[in-house]
Amino acid sequence: MTSEPEQQWGVGIQDAFQRLWTPHRMAYIQGENKPTGPGADDGCPFCSIPAKSDEDGLVVRRGEQVYAVLNLYPYNGGHLMVVPYRHVADYTDLTEPETIELAALTKQAMTALRTASGAHGFNIGMNQGTVAGAGIAAHLHQHIVPRWGGDTNFMPVVGHTRVLPQLLADTRKMLAEAWPA
Repeated sequence: MTSEPEQQWGVGIQDAFQRLWTPHRMAYIQGENKPTGPGADDGCPFCSIPAKSDEDGLVVRRGEQVYAVLNLYPYNGGHLMVVPYRHVADYTDLTEPETIELAALTKQAMTALRTASGAHGFNIGMNQGTVAGAGIAAHLHQHIVPRWGGDTNFMPVVGHTRVLPQLLADTRKMLAEAWPA
């Protein structure tokens, strides 16, 4: 008589794979903290972050028109976003001063990430509209994702898991200290 592999309730059939459980990502998947409407007063996290302390809001740098903040659901360690204070959805609706400062903080973020973590390259961009992949389409934000040779290996593709080697609070502190004057 052959015996079946022991099965634990809720775990599934035993196999050769290790599991990296990331239950905190369920908040992102279920859309927690996403705005409920088109206005700034509809729960937009990008509108509420500036009222918090830098540490509590994960803000790395504040400018006059825009600010740099760590992504709460990062694609890679050090994943920043540059966000205008003004609740605006489309890049073409930015004022000239907002556009200039968004570009300047993006350059400064790259410098800080190279200094603090030795980033080899970057993915930089913004998703304009829900159909283009914007998680919060009502408030424009530009992503700055640092990259290193072999940084994520096969984990996102095969394991559907992101491996982040540092807590967000520690990353925020490290980048704030490395930000160019």
